[in-house]
Amino acid sequence: MTDWTPAELTSIGSTDDFHISPFRADGATYGTPTWIWSVVVDGAVYVRAYNGTSPRWYGSAMSQRAGRITAGGIAKDVSFVPAHEASLNARIDAAYRAKYAGSPHLPTMITDRVRAATVRVDPF
Repeated sequence: MTDWTPAELTSIGSTDDFHISPFRADGATYGTPTWIWSVVVDGAVYVRAYNGTSPRWYGSAMSQRAGRITAGGIAKDVSFVPAHEASLNARIDAAYRAKYAGSPHLPTMITDRVRAATVRVDPF
């Protein structure tokens, strides 16, 4: 694993344009880009599936553990790691509240059902 650069974290942290494309079942073909919310916490990038663990992109991310993201002018091959620690989820909730304050979708993004679908996104 490599780290995100400070410039990448700033770009991702300030954009609402984050698309995730986990590999399909063949492990080589990127899936259709899906727009999702992202936050930066403690130098790492996190995403959550709005509909919990049922979306196709989430299932692919958890089975293939790799894919590609595009965000804020950045395109990177990445790995996907489940992130379910309670103390971490509290910090991720706070980041969602700060970045997406005022959105009618925010309350859903900080529910237990959606917390269960929290994923850390690491660059290769």
